[in-house]
Amino acid sequence: MVVLSSHVVQFSTTSLHGRPSMLKSHNHRGGNFVRCGIAEPSGQPAPMGQKTKYNDGVLEKVFMSLFAKKMEKFSVKDKKETKGKKKGLFDYDYDSFVNVSRGVMTGRNRLQQQEVVREVLLSMLPPGAPDQFKKLFPPTKWAAEFNAALTVPFFHWLVGPSEVVEVEINGVKQRSGVHIKKCRYLENSGCVGMCVNMCKIPTQDFFTNEFGLPLTMIPNFEDMSCEMVYGQPPPSFEEDPVAKQPCFADVCSVANPNSSICPKLQA
Repeated sequence: MVVLSSHVVQFSTTSLHGRPSMLKSHNHRGGNFVRCGIAEPSGQPAPMGQKTKYNDGVLEKVFMSLFAKKMEKFSVKDKKETKGKKKGLFDYDYDSFVNVSRGVMTGRNRLQQQEVVREVLLSMLPPGAPDQFKKLFPPTKWAAEFNAALTVPFFHWLVGPSEVVEVEINGVKQRSGVHIKKCRYLENSGCVGMCVNMCKIPTQDFFTNEFGLPLTMIPNFEDMSCEMVYGQPPPSFEEDPVAKQPCFADVCSVANPNSSICPKLQA
């Protein structure tokens, strides 16, 4: 990965949902955002409405393949795909990974989709891993900051470039926030339901309930950025503003523009 040149990212005093923003940009030596294999001339994600070009390496494709293969057994496959030869470990790209995710949504309600992701995440871990995680990373400021730091390099293949930023939790400032500049998963799927049901909610629940480390994710559907706040307990789905989010009518292949709320968010 190549680090971008140093620059400051400004956050407004209020978040997308009208709540006080927990994130503050913190410029530091070496730059803020990781290039993450972006093939755009600027090295930055494409503007809203355009899809960012990435140049994925072998390691990124391995991660895509591992997750896609785990999810495939839950995915409703396209008839053309079922007739083709079985894909190998290096035959998946990001688009095929997203297509598998879309197949998981087919025929399942919101809670069932989230349960599939939970099973997939657990299947990626060795036995007893959640208990070991709780011992190594109790819900402390240090654990939250450490996991935020790990998120940037280890999840760039999934969400795109990100940076660790300062947050304030219960009056305490700490560097346990992660600002995702433009989420690759949301950008490629173009689907609010996939963002919430296949990423936000199951990831929050997994860290909070399985690992014992609270995590809140705040997607911004206006620019496809996202804020991850380790150490901050997530709200209930009913109290979360994402529960009322409409479809991306112009970019989502399964959108219902006549509905005020994305149908995939309804149980």
